[in-house]
Amino acid sequence: MKTNEEKTCLCALGKIFGFEPKTGTALVDHLGSASEVFKLGKSELEELLGPHSRYTSLIRKSAVYDAADELEMLSRQGIGFVGWGEDEYPRLLAECPDAPLGLYIRSSTPYSQLWETEGSVSIVGTRDISSYGKEWCGRIVNALAETEERPAIVSGLALGTDICAHKAAVEAGLPTIAVMATGADSIYPYRHRDFADRICSIPGCALVTDYPPGTPPLPIHFLRRNRIIAGLSNATILVESKIKGGGMMTARLAFSYDRDLYALPGRVDDLRSQGCNSLIHSRMAEAIYSVPELIESIGLKSLKDTGSEDPLKALDSTYGDSVSPDRISQMATILTLIKNRRNITVEELAEATSLSYSRTRDLTSLLEIDGFICIDLLQRCCINVRKNR
Repeated sequence: MKTNEEKTCLCALGKIFGFEPKTGTALVDHLGSASEVFKLGKSELEELLGPHSRYTSLIRKSAVYDAADELEMLSRQGIGFVGWGEDEYPRLLAECPDAPLGLYIRSSTPYSQLWETEGSVSIVGTRDISSYGKEWCGRIVNALAETEERPAIVSGLALGTDICAHKAAVEAGLPTIAVMATGADSIYPYRHRDFADRICSIPGCALVTDYPPGTPPLPIHFLRRNRIIAGLSNATILVESKIKGGGMMTARLAFSYDRDLYALPGRVDDLRSQGCNSLIHSRMAEAIYSVPELIESIGLKSLKDTGSEDPLKALDSTYGDSVSPDRISQMATILTLIKNRRNITVEELAEATSLSYSRTRDLTSLLEIDGFICIDLLQRCCINVRKNR
């Protein structure tokens, strides 16, 4: 356990060496503690950092006083700070060469318990996630929830894939860690504020950042944030991504940390899958061909038979005697067609089943109302992952 003085000095150094944490941690490691850094004179700092280092003038006692005031203010807001080398600092992140000197954390759970799950999985991808990406994100998270280890889901609280992964985790009863690109005192995007507050209140969940309070959501901050997402997990899954994007950067960082990397393959002409396909082609990432294989490859033990459930049994258990056997049989046929052909339209279902359009529309509407499928504005149908786990 670090002393309050050491924690304060680590916080001060974190603000000074934010974009070059390697220099800060090397300095602390060389001197034995963060507090020793602030005991050095100008000539001693120049000898260690170089005669023209911009950091020499920033390492002064006033930085420690400012950090102490900051930590006191954050404590009143329910935000804590864990410094590099402390027992509460995540072990996996500490293994990374560019690990931050400290993390600001909002959580209702003791910080040491947040990292007890050794098999944390990061799920990242494009903000412009497709229905294909959403479906597979849900499938993957729900399968992870059915494992003995029940890993935490780590992502970045952004639009698209990130929020999809966080929400799927909460719905499945898994802990989730949201790594932010802003200070711990603000939420971006603002529309996720209520959900972020919910994360903080759930045991095992947390909001995490290495940025001090008041940090705005600038593009460069998201790039720096990605290393923490990759560093907190044994495995990273890229759901969808263009050739360039934050998800690709996180994936490449995970690969550089020698962590397991997986990517969901997609159509060659789909821009949202080109990043995933590229990683698979270059053999940086392992392709996800089935959820059971993914779970086994990550090294987790599934507690559930991963075979497909008979649609007829699933419908029987829902409707019982309230719906005629013929109607249930027709719905089972429709459900099977949708499972085998994602985004099939209601009109195409009618043609494939030889049922009238009005009959098919009534049956698909019932399936949608009862949570078996989802139908978009273009009348395209896909499986509701939560209902069909």
